Amino acid sequence: MAHPKSKISKQRRNKRRTHDKAELPTLGTCSNCSSAIQYHRVCPECGFYRGKLAIEKAVKA
Repeated sequence: MAHPKSKISKQRRNKRRTHDKAELPTLGTCSNCSSAIQYHRVCPECGFYRGKLAIEKAVKA
């Protein structure tokens, strides 16, 4: 089994982990309904993607 030759200090360990944080997704605006959407995704509000209807959304009564 692998065995470390020496202890890794807290500072060195934390320096390595600085890039492991979660990031918020980048949001854009829908060109059809102006709601906030993630890039390269169909708008969940209106169903449009890049100015074209991609998903037919049911109308709420």
